[in-house]
Amino acid sequence: MLSKKDNQLEKPFRKKIMDFEYALAQTKGAVFGNAFPLKHTFSDGIYVREITIPAGIFMTGKIHKHDHPNFLLKGSVTVITEEGGEEYLEAPCSMISPKHTKRALYTHEECVWTTVHLNPSNITDIDKLEEKIVYESYEELEMGPVKRLANKIWKMIKQ
Repeated sequence: MLSKKDNQLEKPFRKKIMDFEYALAQTKGAVFGNAFPLKHTFSDGIYVREITIPAGIFMTGKIHKHDHPNFLLKGSVTVITEEGGEEYLEAPCSMISPKHTKRALYTHEECVWTTVHLNPSNITDIDKLEEKIVYESYEELEMGPVKRLANKIWKMIKQ
């Protein structure tokens, strides 16, 4: 049986993505969070998130908790993921992102990227919605549900 440490060694692109994210964080002028224009659209049980990313941007995405459709509506981008390695994508393009996917990317042209997420509770508060659809880190992902809940409670107590 593989330990978590052994499992990490089998995911060379995860390490590359995290090393890339760390290097970006050390770069003067780096921005974090939702730094580019976002459009949020809601329908019964559905949340649609659209981001516009300028040309010439290096960035990493979030770690999603569930499989979900993605649409590159405009532009071209080089993407690195654990599952697919390095890929060049050009709009129009659609794909299904497997759960736990995190991307590192470079935009060759301005990109418009749309993701679609289930939202059965019809949450419209973006911070609360993100708690439902993304993990803050791979560490949170690998904690398991009981430890995640304990960690969440601990953070609430510390505030």
